[in-house]
Amino acid sequence: MSTTLWIILAGAVATYISRIGGHLVLSRFERVHPRVEAGLNAVPAAVLTTLVAPVATTGGPAEWAALLVAGVVALRGGLSAMFVAGAVVLIVLRNTL
Repeated sequence: MSTTLWIILAGAVATYISRIGGHLVLSRFERVHPRVEAGLNAVPAAVLTTLVAPVATTGGPAEWAALLVAGVVALRGGLSAMFVAGAVVLIVLRNTL
């Protein structure tokens, strides 16, 4: 097998182990401390920020427009609508600009 395939497989195994490990640790407790629960609830926003921040700072007009449209749609629509609207705007603008 190629080195690239081994790296992909190792990354998949590491991701799976880290996810199942967290579940196994938390499942041993009857009740999760409110601070731990608050921290876990903040993880999706933190991950989304790490994906959006580089694009917002280094992207061009197409990326900025897609972020703006996705933000507006997020205020009115659901999560799926936000992603679809942002992706459509990005694809259209990248192919026309």
